[in-house]
Parts: sequence; C-alpha cells; structure tokens
Amino acid sequence: MTDRELLVELYRRAIAAVEAEAAVRRSLEREDPGPGPFVVLAAGKAACAMARGAQTVLGARSRGGEVVTKDGHALVVTGVEVKEAAHPLPDARGVAAAHESLELARACDASTCLLVLLSGGASALWTAPVPSLDLSDKRLTSELLMRSGADIRALNTVRKHLSRIKGGGLARAAQPARVLTLAISDVAGDRPELIGSGPTVGDPSTYAEALAALRATGVERELPPSVCAHLERGHAGREPETLKPDDPLLERVEYRLVASLKDALEAAASCAEERGLRVRRLAEVLYGEARELAHTLVREVRSAREQGVELLVAGGEPTVRVRGSGRGGRAQELALAFALAMRDEPGVTALIAGTDGSDGPTDAAGGLVDGRSLAHAEALGLDAASHLDQNDAYPFLQGIGDLFVTGPTQTNVTDLALVRVRSGDVG
Repeated sequence: MTDRELLVELYRRAIAAVEAEAAVRRSLEREDPGPGPFVVLAAGKAACAMARGAQTVLGARSRGGEVVTKDGHALVVTGVEVKEAAHPLPDARGVAAAHESLELARACDASTCLLVLLSGGASALWTAPVPSLDLSDKRLTSELLMRSGADIRALNTVRKHLSRIKGGGLARAAQPARVLTLAISDVAGDRPELIGSGPTVGDPSTYAEALAALRATGVERELPPSVCAHLERGHAGREPETLKPDDPLLERVEYRLVASLKDALEAAASCAEERGLRVRRLAEVLYGEARELAHTLVREVRSAREQGVELLVAGGEPTVRVRGSGRGGRAQELALAFALAMRDEPGVTALIAGTDGSDGPTDAAGGLVDGRSLAHAEALGLDAASHLDQNDAYPFLQGIGDLFVTGPTQTNVTDLALVRVRSGDVG
C-alpha cells in the first residue's frame, strides 16, 4: 500500500465513524424519544442521511416534515419532503425552506415533538431575514464576512442577529411543543449555539458583539445600510434579542450531539495504530489562516521526524482571506500552501480534505500532496506560488492530479489533515 493509499483508507475510516444515518439511529435507539407524534425538520449537508436514520427509528410515530440540503446532496427520504438550496451563500430556495420550516414548527401543539436534525451548512440553508432585511442583504453580509476570513463564531454571531430562525428562533416558533435536537458538530468545541447558528438553543451573544465582529473584520463600510441600522437598533434595545440561555421555554428543549470531529480523528488514528504506525494526535489545531497553518504543520512534521512519529492526525476549520479571484476552498488552499511550505521536507505525504466531500464552491473534498507535487507542477509550467496568491488552488491541484474528490459524504465534522512522515534517511 502506498502512502497515498494509506491516507485515503484512513480518511474513509474517519468518515465511517461519523456517518450521519447511523449516528442518529444509535442516539434514538439508545434513548427513546417517546411516543410522539414527531415532526421532523432537518438542515445541513448531512440532512438527508440524518432524516433517514430518524425515520427508520420513528416509523409510524413520524408525521412528516421537511429536509433542506446543499445542491447535489439530496437523497430520497421516506415520509418527508426533501429540498435543495445554495451553499455557502444563501439563495431564495433557502429562504423558502426556512419559512416553511418555521410554519411547520408553529403548527406543532403541546402534544407534538419537533425533531430537529442539524449538520454543517444549516446556517446558509435556513435563511430567514428579519422583516427589515431581504435575501440580498443577508447574502452580501455573509459573502463579505467569509471573504474577510472571519471565523465561524464571528460569522454566526452576525447571522443570528439578522435572522428569525437562528439564535433560538426555531425553538420560539415551536412553543409549546417539545423540541429534540440531534446535531453533528462542525464547530470548535462542539458548542450548540454555533452549530447551524443555534436555531433551537439559547444564544449568549448580543447585538453589541455582532457589531464588534463586523468592525473587527473591516467590512462594516461595505455592508448594506439596512444591516447596520438593524444591528444598531438592536444594540439600542429597539429590536428583540436572540433567545437567551435562561429563557423558561428552553425547559421543553433537549439537545444531543451525535457525532463530532473528535470521533473522526480518533477513528483515523486508531486505524493507523492498528497498522503499526506511531501516531501523534494533534486534535483540533486547524483553526486560523490556512497559509499560516501550513507552516504550523511543517513544524510538526519536523518534530515528528525527530521523534520517530510516522503519522500526524489533525482537524479543524481553516479560514481563507480572499486576495485573488481564483477557485478553491479552505482545504485545497491549505494543501497547496503546505506543498509549498514543505518543499525542502522529503518523505512527506498529506491528505487535507473536508469531511463533507465538498470543499468551498467546488466538487473536490481537498488535496492529496507529497514531495513530488511541486516538481510535477513545474514540469507542467504551473506556478504554485502564483496560484496560491490568487486563491486558485483548485485548477493547480487538478492540473497535477492532486485533487481529492469523493462526492458528498452525507456527514460534516469540518476538515481533516492526515500527514504521513517517513523518518530516517528519506533522500
């Protein structure tokens, strides 16, 4: 087995450990949710698989519902309506899906349980602007924040304060029904208020923090005036705050985490150890700007080689500050940056990929690079540094055959970095 084949096998083991349908089924079988009836609402890249798991267990207790997922991720789910919408920037279909989900929640009475299934991507797929805003306002705000390199906490703090469904809005709409949320985490620390922008949990963030996030990223002057005006009104107490953690209605809300990045990382590490490799678990270190993280990984490679470690396992969600007009995603950018940074480090192979199978607005999960990648590129006349400057990792990796393509995986626990390090004399 080549080093590339090994890393692909470890990636597959990691994905299997966080497979969404099985994770939901296990949770509901382990702790029965009650007699129902249940209305099922699911949003995210793993929404269809999660809904399949729920429907399998609930059977006749389910009274239907709605699933919204990213374009290209839809599966047939018995008993519920499945819709697709745009991601990462929202579109009118996401607005319609959020509106219909809110209406289904409002129709629930005290005898009904609203089962909410959340996975990465739900924030964009459920878009319900406050009355003073429209889709274009929300879309431009999200685009500017993402291009600035804002982290998920800042992005979701702003999103929640511009939305009717996020920040506990769905739980408000569902009262007096009981609400049970099952979530697959794609955020650092598995914090419920950040997963899908927390539509069913209390939100500790404030309008003041949303304004501060905009100022910190430097995008405030480019925003639609209506967005800033709404946030300023909220800060002044003239708009309702998001649902807070001490609100009494949360007494009828239950939240379960069914899969996370930790599960995927441990599965990959354990698989490597079963094969006799010495593994270093770096855990959730891939938070920060992708180009800076590339150098962090190179330092870890050098340390690993000195200590006889043969595999590094890491995860997280890099950010990308968009400087150019190229095509790619955060995992592809990190893979390209790592290939450049490890130019003088032979015997290293790295698979860096999103666990959802779709990195940014592309059909690739990420990149699979090694010490031959740059030499191959130079032979083809491809300039790695120029492509990185233009945020153009996709065509570069595609050109040298180093794109890693899986198709939708029906789960999402952020990104993995699996790095094989050959010790000793690697020439």
